[in-house]
Amino acid sequence: MHTPMSNAAEAGPMQPTMTLPTIQIRLARPDDEATLLRLAALDSAPAPHGDVLVAPVGGEILAAVALDSGRAIADPFRHTADLVELLHTRAHRIGERGSDDDRKWRSLCRLASPIAPAR
Repeated sequence: MHTPMSNAAEAGPMQPTMTLPTIQIRLARPDDEATLLRLAALDSAPAPHGDVLVAPVGGEILAAVALDSGRAIADPFRHTADLVELLHTRAHRIGERGSDDDRKWRSLCRLASPIAPAR
């Protein structure tokens, strides 16, 4: 006698569910300064100055790009090439705008920049 199988049994073995970390793109804040300095040291590069975009992944900043120079720093021990490309794309879009609102926004961001420009 044939007994009907449940839908779950018919579907075959269960596939594991993969949860991807959240990626953000935001301006660096004053409390990011220590993280940016650590990231720069890991990357053997100077810390970015001025307005800086950062890419936290799962809450941890793995890459950053200075808006004025486009210079990037990233964790060399993680897969960050795509993050850096994403940050460069976003920085380019910000630079393209050039509107009065964008200039005001960048001026406000400069006031809250975590790392002072080199002198």
